[in-house]
Amino acid sequence: MTERPKGIDSAAGWVVVAATVTATFAVFGVAYSFGAVFTTIREEFGVGKGQASLFFAITTFIYFVLGVFTGRIADRYGPRPVLLVGAAAMGTGLFLTSLVNNITVGYLTYGLGVGIGVGCAYVPMVATVGGWFERDRTKAMGVAVAGIGLGTLVGAPLTKRLVLSYGWRTTFVILGIGSAALLALASLGARRPPGSGAQDSPPPLRVLLSDARFLWLYTSMVFLSCGLFVPMVYLDDYLESRGKAGGALLIGIIGATSVVGRLALGAIAAKADLMRLYQLCVAALGASYVIWIVAGSNYTVLVIFAICMGTAYGGWIALSPAVIAHLFGPVGLGGVLGALYTSAGIGGLIGPPVIGVLIDAANYETAIGVAIAFSGVSLVLLMAASRASAPIADRAKDQREERSVVLATASAWLVRSPSGETRLTRR
Repeated sequence: MTERPKGIDSAAGWVVVAATVTATFAVFGVAYSFGAVFTTIREEFGVGKGQASLFFAITTFIYFVLGVFTGRIADRYGPRPVLLVGAAAMGTGLFLTSLVNNITVGYLTYGLGVGIGVGCAYVPMVATVGGWFERDRTKAMGVAVAGIGLGTLVGAPLTKRLVLSYGWRTTFVILGIGSAALLALASLGARRPPGSGAQDSPPPLRVLLSDARFLWLYTSMVFLSCGLFVPMVYLDDYLESRGKAGGALLIGIIGATSVVGRLALGAIAAKADLMRLYQLCVAALGASYVIWIVAGSNYTVLVIFAICMGTAYGGWIALSPAVIAHLFGPVGLGGVLGALYTSAGIGGLIGPPVIGVLIDAANYETAIGVAIAFSGVSLVLLMAASRASAPIADRAKDQREERSVVLATASAWLVRSPSGETRLTRR
């Protein structure tokens, strides 16, 4: 029987959770506030919506793809040095972006600076939290990623106010200093999990690519991410195009309600069917966009959309790491998360520019309809992932270890397969 490392589910783990909240608050407070400067940047450089959205799209692609490497590095060396690199990149990138006069250079400085900053904070810290908990893993991860919603709640309205008062260039300097300082502060509480080390290597990529569950889940995330970031980029511009203000506040409301979704659904998942709850969040995300189409310029209805979208989005974010840990195990979680999250990078790179081109060529309603279609395809693919079986080699290994698993009841749990059969799975 393998003894559980000392410190698991302890108060020290919640310190790491607090550090993760701080780190994700800092980086996503910047990344998800881009919609508040979108119109100003588009007008300054004289480009279409699709071109302007490339600031956000390239950044999203970089930080999700970078997670493949930063997650594995954090698994091996711990999250603190990775987080400090992110702080330096975030501050430098935003400062350099404030100086550019060429939009292509801006893509590079903003994309690399903010992309590396988020990539060094998100996957490494969330994976670290997963290693600090067993009994309370789902709840801890739900709390940890609440920093994303809090950052959006504060960052978008604050950035809009700064842009109106000082312009976007000075705003980026202020955001760069603030986010770098918060990441440095978070690094003080970023500690590797008990009993972790070089042996906690994630499965090789070829093993993941041979797993049907991984492939279906990966493709599902690509499609969902194509439409997921549309409000973050376009909601403020959507209202301004109709002669109204308040779009940044709506983005903030999405952030606030996503915190509720993270905490509430993270807690519910400990007692409910995790995969079914995850599917419900994806379905609700797509359904919420219907409210956006119906709303038009009615601000009250748009607030309802923001609440529904934010709650579903928060639940999806909170449950994603728990679902991955459930399917593939907590060992080497940073590497598995990083590999899977490249799918969100691909969707984030494709979705916002395509939506921007559709808006310029047609209208917002057509573009939002396409985002709804993306979510629908994602749900179908996610259901396929839920029905898929583990690779034959893994099932044979489970059978060989069944006797020791039964004896090691402290490190096992009962789960229900999609077919309804109950079996034991190693924790």
